[in-house]
Amino acid sequence: MKLLKVRLYGAENCHKTQYYQSLLEERMISFEFLDVVKNEDNTVELRDLYLNGRLNFPTILIGEKKLRNPKDEELWQWLDKLKS
Repeated sequence: MKLLKVRLYGAENCHKTQYYQSLLEERMISFEFLDVVKNEDNTVELRDLYLNGRLNFPTILIGEKKLRNPKDEELWQWLDKLKS
């Protein structure tokens, strides 16, 4: 079984980022929070994920799957794959 890494790109003061942090914590999903406002390396990393180079956050990366501001159902669908 391959362990997928969960990364949340966002900003500390962004309400949508805070929402996803809460959801992940409630589900006890281990994730790495990457603040794109406070850390330039995270900003560059996030921009490199998108062809247009935009700073699209919040973005959740589950393994190689990139979710930009996903609906809860879509997020749970991908997070359920972590368990299988």
